[in-house]
Amino acid sequence: MAVSIKEIQAPIEDEIKDFEKKFRDSMKSNVVLLDRIMTYIVKRKGKQLRPMFVFLMAKTCGGISESTYRGAALIELLHTATLVHDDVVDDANYRRGFFSINALWKNKIAVLVGDYLLSKGLLLSLQNDDFSILKIVSNAVKEMSEGELLQIEKARNLDITEEVYFEIIRQKTASLIASCCAVGAASSGVDTNAIENARLFGEKVGMAFQIKDDLFDYNTEAAIGKPIGIDIKERKMTLPLIFALNKANWWEKRKIINIVKNQNDNPKKVAEVIQFVKNSGGIAYATEIMNTYMNQANSILETFPSSPYKQSLQQLVKYTIERDK
Repeated sequence: MAVSIKEIQAPIEDEIKDFEKKFRDSMKSNVVLLDRIMTYIVKRKGKQLRPMFVFLMAKTCGGISESTYRGAALIELLHTATLVHDDVVDDANYRRGFFSINALWKNKIAVLVGDYLLSKGLLLSLQNDDFSILKIVSNAVKEMSEGELLQIEKARNLDITEEVYFEIIRQKTASLIASCCAVGAASSGVDTNAIENARLFGEKVGMAFQIKDDLFDYNTEAAIGKPIGIDIKERKMTLPLIFALNKANWWEKRKIINIVKNQNDNPKKVAEVIQFVKNSGGIAYATEIMNTYMNQANSILETFPSSPYKQSLQQLVKYTIERDK
C-alpha cells in the first residue's frame, strides 16, 4: 500500500504548520487589493512538496533554523511568481482546478502580482543576509526560464533529441527540487560537499518527477490531474514520443510529426499518436529511465546518516513515481 503525504510529512508536521503561518505573514501587504490576492494564493496551496523537501533535507543534514523557514518561503514566493507569470504568457484561466490570477484580475494585475512576489522573496533574503540561499534559488529560477525558452525554441521544429529533452526537464523541473534540497542542507550549516549531494539528490528526484508527469499524457484512466494527450496538443515532445519516433521508419515518423504539428486539435488523431507511442514501447522505455533516476537519487541519499527524516525522504522519492496525479 502506497504511503500517504500525511505519513511522509509526520516527522516535520509541526514545522510545516509553523511555516504556513510564517509564509502567510511574509505575503501580507498594506494594499487591500494585493492582500486579497495574496490570501487567494495562500488558500490554493497544494501538497506542499517543495517545503517538505526543504525541511526534511535540513533535518536529515542536522537541523532546522530560521534560515530554513526563510529559504522555504523564498522558494515558494519565487516559484509562485513564475507560475503567475506563466499563466499570463499561456493565457491560462485555470491553475490546478482554481481560477488563475489573470482570469480573476486580468493580465496587468497578474504581472504586477508576480513582480511583487519576486521582490518580496528577494527582500526576505537580503534583509536577513541569506546570500548563499538566495544564490541557490536565483540560479534555479534562471534555469527554469532557460528551460522554458529552450522548449519553445525546439517545439517550432519538433526536433528534440533525448539529450535536449533531458536538458529541458533538468532546467524546467529538476532545478527547482534540487534548489529545495540544497537550501535545506545549506540552512542546516553542513559543508559544501553535503550541500552539493543534497542538490544532486533533488535533481535526480526532479528528473523522475517530470518523466512521471509526461507518462500521465498517455494514461487512459480518468483519475489523473490533466487531460489525456495535452502535451501532444501543445506540441510538447516528451520522452515516450521521442523514443517512439527514433524507432519509427521514415514514413511513419513523417506521419506522426505531421499530426503533432498540424492535427493536434483532432481527438482521433491525438489518440492515434498515443497508440503509436504505446505500440513502439515508448511507455516502457520512459518508465525504465524514470526508475533509473529514482535509483540514482536513493544511492545519493544513502550518503546521509540514518534518521526518520531520511526515511521520509526515501518515501517521498517513492511517492514521486507512484503518484496517480
